[in-house]
Amino acid sequence: VQLQASGGGVVQAGGSLKLSCVVSGVTMDVYAIGWFRQGPGKERKGVSSISSNGESSFYSDSVKGRFTISRDNVKSTVYLQMNSLKPEDTGVYYCAAGHWPLGGSHYAPTLAGEYDHWGQGTQVTVSS
Repeated sequence: VQLQASGGGVVQAGGSLKLSCVVSGVTMDVYAIGWFRQGPGKERKGVSSISSNGESSFYSDSVKGRFTISRDNVKSTVYLQMNSLKPEDTGVYYCAAGHWPLGGSHYAPTLAGEYDHWGQGTQVTVSS
């Protein structure tokens, strides 16, 4: 399984970015996908996730109402639309895949330990 995150960059506060995570090597529709953020000198924390069937999603309190996660299984891609960006959103964003088929298809995992595979990360910098 390989995950390729892209779309990061430098943006002013209040701006927007759209991250993409392309998943290859597996059939994506049995994998929940999550986005995690690691700020400078901070631990990696969950930002958003989407269940394998796409019907459930999770957002951390810090991004709720500003970020939107979506998935396109035909393109094997998960997106994170980030609006109204703040300086505290700065960090490396990682996407991760967790195998949740059948009975777990409605579950949007929130913890790093619930994911099996990780991408390399993309840097997001929000200037004030």
